[in-house]
Amino acid sequence: MAADAPKQKTLAENRRARFDYFLEDHIEAGIQLLGTEIKSLRDGRANITESYVSPEGRELVLINADIPPYKMANRFNHEPRRHRKLLLHRKQIDKLIGAVQRDGRTIVPLRLYLNEAGKAKLEIALAKGKKLHDKREASAERDWQRDKARLLRDKG
Repeated sequence: MAADAPKQKTLAENRRARFDYFLEDHIEAGIQLLGTEIKSLRDGRANITESYVSPEGRELVLINADIPPYKMANRFNHEPRRHRKLLLHRKQIDKLIGAVQRDGRTIVPLRLYLNEAGKAKLEIALAKGKKLHDKREASAERDWQRDKARLLRDKG
């Protein structure tokens, strides 16, 4: 493993987003979490496949991300699917909110991970939805690449 590689632990990934959207700008955002949420994340339990990012007022909020309750917290636990505020610079927030309102773009969460310092970060992307024919084209291209690699491996 290279010495330059960052030591990030991926907790949850939204693989479906790459199939459903054209991804444009990738941004790293912090998340405002409670203590029991970060402990549950460090156990490696999270799900962001059905979640999305929505502007509420002048801030961005992660909606429908599932962080299950921490077992050891008993009555002091958190709500698993509560809205969580994203931590970004004001210019980034204004740019993303403008793109959503003006251009009809979507903000999609791609990956939830712990960075080198042990802090939870969310990789989000500004995205444009794919039509059905775009999805078919991407699927056909992926199948062709797989078949081509198989042919080259077997014959070459």
